[in-house]
Amino acid sequence: MSTRAQQHDAVVLRREPLSDHLVRLVLGGDGLAGFRSTGVPDEWVGLVVPGQFQSRYYTVRSWDADGSGELVLDVVVHEVGLVTEWASRDCVGERVVLTAPAGSFDPPPDAQWLWLVGDMTAMPAIARIVETVGDSRPTLRIWAEVPDEPGLSDYLPADAPVTWLRPPALESSALAEVVAGLDWPTEPGYFWMAGESAQMRQIRAYLKRDRGLPNSAYDVMGYWRGVAKRQPRAVDPGPIWRAGKAAGKSDEEIWSEYDAARESNR
Repeated sequence: MSTRAQQHDAVVLRREPLSDHLVRLVLGGDGLAGFRSTGVPDEWVGLVVPGQFQSRYYTVRSWDADGSGELVLDVVVHEVGLVTEWASRDCVGERVVLTAPAGSFDPPPDAQWLWLVGDMTAMPAIARIVETVGDSRPTLRIWAEVPDEPGLSDYLPADAPVTWLRPPALESSALAEVVAGLDWPTEPGYFWMAGESAQMRQIRAYLKRDRGLPNSAYDVMGYWRGVAKRQPRAVDPGPIWRAGKAAGKSDEEIWSEYDAARESNR
């Protein structure tokens, strides 16, 4: 991606809770006219919401280029976070910014099996991957570690072979232990996984050192970082951002004011 990534303005057309921890945002507007999907089923975009400067990355659940021009993001909501607080309320009609998409799902042509493993944050990508590969997919298995399994029973295709797993606690994961205990095929295949970063580091090491898989046979991505307890921001950037924009200040000037406010609050 270039230093100055391509950006697209969009407006929230609809907001739909899918479960206690997953919210669907349907985006549209003229700003998406130039959006071009990579076609890679786990593609993601950076999302910048009102009152924020930083982007957070979310899987493109779907993109209707030839019809409505609507782009769908399914967002996992927590107690605290740059996007989660905004997505937890009624945000219909508000404007956001998206960066150009990128994706990494790339199974080798000789793959005879496809394993998909992830926690709640990986569910949108897993669902789109299954839909995209369709009947051409190799032998498929899915392991999904989610707290909302009853509410997500219809989220994946009905014929998808899913093993539902409960996380040890909210905003924690035990997927590294699960993966290490699997009975692995001897034939070549493709392993895709996403979830908490520390768990993903353990799994990458296991796949390389213990399983001896080549890099082309797996894709393991950290989508979020677990901490003992998510800490609320000491300084809310929202008022600073709104005041700065009203005063005609540049993003760099607003950033400087925000950094200064954080320093004075320490």
